[in-house]
Amino acid sequence: MPNLEFLDELARANRILAHEGVLDAFGHVSARHPDDPNRYFLSRSRAPGQVQPMDLLEYDLDSRPIQPPDVSLYSERVIHGEIYKARPDVMSVCHHHAAAFMPLCITGTDYVPVFHLGAVGGFKPPFWDQRDEFGDTNLLVVKPEEGASLAKALGAHWMVLMNRHGVTVAGSSVRDLTFRSYYSCRNAEYQVQAQAVGKIGPLSRGEIDKCASINTKTTGLTRAWDYWVARLAKAEE
Repeated sequence: MPNLEFLDELARANRILAHEGVLDAFGHVSARHPDDPNRYFLSRSRAPGQVQPMDLLEYDLDSRPIQPPDVSLYSERVIHGEIYKARPDVMSVCHHHAAAFMPLCITGTDYVPVFHLGAVGGFKPPFWDQRDEFGDTNLLVVKPEEGASLAKALGAHWMVLMNRHGVTVAGSSVRDLTFRSYYSCRNAEYQVQAQAVGKIGPLSRGEIDKCASINTKTTGLTRAWDYWVARLAKAEE
């Protein structure tokens, strides 16, 4: 079992993204086991803003719980397992339906980085349409083949938009995932607002590549994490 610090960070990431408006009653954040790449941790079925370390359950990459559960599980856990299976470099995953992104997901409009921190979403992240392979569904990603299809669409990117559904984000760590999820949402918000005003001037491909390293090659990630932790602690007083 990982140490409490790891579990606390993962639980806190769920609550941070809920507090910052990326997650609401739905959505979830997971992390690959730090000592066993063939396992990952994800909360029991609970609103992200309420997730605590004791809620976190261990799964194999087929998204089967290691211990027989006596609690309800997230139905879309295959999103996480299939991405970990396909991408050994991914250490954390978030699935969300943030309001900032839904206009893009509904219209099939490309995500376009419009400010430097928005570069974490990458250049032209792909879309995945569940209907293409699986016909009419309830839009939940619950079958292994659906999760595998989503992971294939993600490919080497760090984010995939899901038509009429939401977004799935990958990260190289829990903190990187939190940074990427938050600032891609801010970018989507600014993008939609700017398009309503007039023609946007997006970042160039070169600017995207250079700006995308802000969260890994500067103190920005630590500064942002400490800021979110402080805001969450104040809210939870």
